[in-house]
Amino acid sequence: MIKKTLFFLYLFPAALFAQINTDRVMAIARNALYFEDYVLSIQYFNQVINAKPYLYEPYFYRGLAKIQLDDFQGAENDCDEAIRRNPFVVGAYQIRGLARIRQNKYEEAIQDYRTALKYAPENITLWHNLTLCHLQRKDYEAAENDLGKLLTIAPRYTRGYLMRGEAALRQQDTIRALNDFDKAIELDRYDADTWASRAIVRLQQGKYAEAEADLDHATHLNSKNAANYINRALARFHQNNLRGAMTDYDIALEVEPNNFIGHYNRGLLRAQVGDDNRAIEDFDFVLKIEPDNMMATFNRGLLRAQTGDYGGAISDYTKVIDEYPNFLAGYYHRAEARKKTGDRRGADKDELAIMNIQLDRHTGVRTGAGSSNNNDLADNTDDQDKEDDGKTRKKSDRNMNNYRKIVIADSSEADQRYTSDYRGRVQDRNVNVKPEPMYVLSFYEKFSDVKRAVHYHKFIDDLNRSNALPERLRITNAEAPLTEEQVRKHFAMIDTHSSAIVADETSAVMRFARGLDFYLVQDFNSSIEDLTQALLLDDTFYPAYFMRALVRCKQLEYQHAEELQHATVVIDAPAKPDVSAMDYDIVKSDLNKVIALAPDFVYAYYNRGNLLTMLKDYRAALVDYDKAIQLNPDFAEAYFNRGLTQIFLGNNRKGIADLSKAGELGIVSAYNIIKRFTEVPE
Repeated sequence: MIKKTLFFLYLFPAALFAQINTDRVMAIARNALYFEDYVLSIQYFNQVINAKPYLYEPYFYRGLAKIQLDDFQGAENDCDEAIRRNPFVVGAYQIRGLARIRQNKYEEAIQDYRTALKYAPENITLWHNLTLCHLQRKDYEAAENDLGKLLTIAPRYTRGYLMRGEAALRQQDTIRALNDFDKAIELDRYDADTWASRAIVRLQQGKYAEAEADLDHATHLNSKNAANYINRALARFHQNNLRGAMTDYDIALEVEPNNFIGHYNRGLLRAQVGDDNRAIEDFDFVLKIEPDNMMATFNRGLLRAQTGDYGGAISDYTKVIDEYPNFLAGYYHRAEARKKTGDRRGADKDELAIMNIQLDRHTGVRTGAGSSNNNDLADNTDDQDKEDDGKTRKKSDRNMNNYRKIVIADSSEADQRYTSDYRGRVQDRNVNVKPEPMYVLSFYEKFSDVKRAVHYHKFIDDLNRSNALPERLRITNAEAPLTEEQVRKHFAMIDTHSSAIVADETSAVMRFARGLDFYLVQDFNSSIEDLTQALLLDDTFYPAYFMRALVRCKQLEYQHAEELQHATVVIDAPAKPDVSAMDYDIVKSDLNKVIALAPDFVYAYYNRGNLLTMLKDYRAALVDYDKAIQLNPDFAEAYFNRGLTQIFLGNNRKGIADLSKAGELGIVSAYNIIKRFTEVPE
């Protein structure tokens, strides 16, 4: 066996690059990338680049990692280097195109997607992003031409019809837009965006009841999109359903607390129903976002006067009048407020200003009472001294006389509905309903605002109390990726543990500790080797069985993903080894051993249930989830996964009951899945 000290050479880049096993390091790096440990993966890719700078793959994958960390310039530069070394890598053009989009380089992104399509003419992701670039540049003819090609390749691609309908809608062709949105609904009634898109057309047509019905479907299918509630509130407002509209604004603001339109419009509606104090709170929030918003300032002034805060009202009115010195309503309401405070002289001055402005307008004089620091705004008010027709105004509308009107998004904002839908990662695929992940023993855990459960087992607690490990071991299924500092720390810990193992080759715990370090830096082969050595030293040490099963399962997951995706990422790639059922039997054997050694370790039953689900042995999986819930009646993840398993078996009623319990225990995504598997209301 090669000595461990030689094995670690690749961890030290100085003067050793030529000696590292670049294939091995590259495999570890891609493994880290797949499991979204981006900072760690970049460290490994750096080592390969320094050792063999002529390879294109480490540049390409490092660019992919950088784009996930929002380093768009760095991602573009890495893709440049990859393409210089191999101009036939489809993924490099795809990722560079996305990096350029994020820097508003749409023309360059279009060139990348055009080039990539020469090598992969049926790649739906490339056509999708290319079309969105055209929409961003308002080149609707090019967008529709490319969408025609996309829909020829994939006639059931729902997003294609939505984008083509969007292009027609931006050209004011509601008939064509409606046809495309109808087709999208026909293809996929369970996609919230199909219903929401058609609702936009019906709102524009003034068909408010039909728009509300469409948005009922959209909110039923996706309760996390604030825009759908904002739009349904608008539909209800036009039908004089103020309470219903206000409820929708409440929900929208729960989903998106900083939504400007939600706060502004809810403030108006609260004022209309006499809920003045809470209306003031909404306008306070709006003014924190936009301190110079004069319509919000004036509305708050009216509400302050209504609640007896005349000083606050006068302050708000004065700000508006300073900005709009010919705004009659401002002088009128300030005069009334001044009268209430006993400032008769100030009130008389405001009334005189009103008379002067009216006289000037009658005689055609454009200057009114006082001067303005912004003549354009003053002139704008002179030209629009009457309220516009209609019950709504655009957000950018500056006619102060429209201060009472409900706000709707400007066209430029409404046009952003699809511009964030770029498909960037090479491994992008349709979003599926997924089980909660397996549990792991780790030092790190993601923080959750919702789930507060502390996972406990006496043996693990005793292990922590013994101080045999450098940090407290956690039982979690919400692993946190390592920071750069943590990466360095665990590389150093591998050295420390190696020295300790040389000093004491009989310590199973020390082997286990180094196995964890290798796992955390995504070196799965070395982790499995150490965990195996730990079990050879102590075959009753069940955490090593548990972690070896977990590491092997992740290794198989990555290999399986590589089988499915590798051919579309690079050209002439070497074949990947097939994953067989026997590989999973080895994982199952380790979990069986954990259960035999620690029958109360609930997480082994849960993980085995997940494994059986992966193997589509659903009925056996149910037995394990049942046992996990029997041992821990508050095991949210077990309820969630048992619910999905019941649905896979066609037992929707039982599945929804379990998902409801999982949601109650803190897995909020369960509610969206419940809606998906509940019939959409007609």
